Amino acid sequence: MIIFLDESGDPGFKVGKGSSKTFVIALVVFDEELDAEETAVTIKRFRQDLGRDENYEFKFNKCRKDYRTRFLKAVAKSPFRIRAIVVPKTRIYSSTLRHSKESFYNYAIKLVLKNHYGTIKNAKLRCDKRGEKSLSRELKNYLRRELNKPGEKVIANVRFRDSKKDVLIQLADMVAGSLRKYHEKDTSDAEIYWNIIKKREDNIWIFGL
Repeated sequence: MIIFLDESGDPGFKVGKGSSKTFVIALVVFDEELDAEETAVTIKRFRQDLGRDENYEFKFNKCRKDYRTRFLKAVAKSPFRIRAIVVPKTRIYSSTLRHSKESFYNYAIKLVLKNHYGTIKNAKLRCDKRGEKSLSRELKNYLRRELNKPGEKVIANVRFRDSKKDVLIQLADMVAGSLRKYHEKDTSDAEIYWNIIKKREDNIWIFGL
């Protein structure tokens, strides 16, 4: 099992002053690594069909609207499942989480991985590369400590990937962006993208409900 993780929104709480209203962590879960490889090929072929070179990155917030819909339609039948947590920030009351972006980020990742109801086992986790190496080590240690228990190994290892070079991290970004736009409902295209990819949904947890 291999999982690609990315977020949409930011972990800050200055809503109304630039911070997003909602924070989403999305997991794109492949039960077999061969499924992940096949999906990566699908995305690369789609990129070629667009006439884009291998350095082009699919990023939800930077993509044209038609690229978003065409990308999601291209992968909609691929063999992966989506698990995610959607956090409306008004439902976070902890002072620690509201004043520490890294604590909030780590906490959200832990929640979506911990509440898997037996669907995630001994998985390889791949995250978008972010921050310094010390932060990467801190997140790895945090997840191992919080998730792996005697007789239950949720995460086998954690690796950080450059999203510009990894189309499956880009897929996780597109899924997370679609989900956040759907739940914030503040634009006319809010429901279009998620409705295309919704068939791949395994579990979406709206925090606080």
